[in-house]
Amino acid sequence: MAKVLVVTSGKGGVGKTTSTAALGAALARDGKNVVVVDFDVGLRNLDLVMGAERRVVFDFVNVIQGDAKLGQALIKDKRCETLSILPASQTRDKDALTSEGVARVMAELREKFDWIICDSPAGIERGAQMAMHHADMAVVVTNPEVSSVRDSDRIIGLLDSTTERAIKGEKVEKFLLLTRYDPNRAARGEMLNTEDVLEILSVPLIGIVPESEEVLKASNVGAPVTLSNPDSAPARAYVDAAKRLNGEKIDLQIPVERKGILDRLFKKRSA
Repeated sequence: MAKVLVVTSGKGGVGKTTSTAALGAALARDGKNVVVVDFDVGLRNLDLVMGAERRVVFDFVNVIQGDAKLGQALIKDKRCETLSILPASQTRDKDALTSEGVARVMAELREKFDWIICDSPAGIERGAQMAMHHADMAVVVTNPEVSSVRDSDRIIGLLDSTTERAIKGEKVEKFLLLTRYDPNRAARGEMLNTEDVLEILSVPLIGIVPESEEVLKASNVGAPVTLSNPDSAPARAYVDAAKRLNGEKIDLQIPVERKGILDRLFKKRSA
């Protein structure tokens, strides 16, 4: 039975699309049949991050409106044969996603894939609620800053109250993914540390993705970082997070502050 995972956040720019692509590719490389679905109608970016923007002929809205069959809109990744993308429309607005249409497409996807990963638009409006409605699991992406954490808390409330599972009296399994984490800045008090974030949100931590230029490099070349540079620190963090989503027990390493040579020399002389 397919698992439906929504990658969501209350605040934009925290790395949802990057995380959707990276987690999807990591699960696919682990042998799972995965589709990533872009719910950000009108502002689609997932196809760009996946390097599939020139291959989009039909999109999610075309399938919902009966202009194309699902198989015509799905784009299979050239680097990983078990990874596919269902792109969003760039020219329509979010009202083009009807509840009945989304439910029909999700039911069809459940028959074809092991994992359906929904890339949600930011915020709490219709598009975001559509993306989370059918979720069995959720990864709430947040940066270690107060506004991002506060908005994530709002999203967690919606996951517990407005989804299909919530309506049935069931729980959406929720995990927290902390992105753009810099332990040096956290040590200086310039951003929240992991304990602060977990104390506020009280959701299990699935991974900590360190701040790294490798993430930006991967996006710019149209490849999930887990495919473009699998040995990089952010890629390893995403791969481990994907394994945890898949039920594997892996210890979570919290990045620690790195001392520069001047700091070490100063500390030695002061001792």
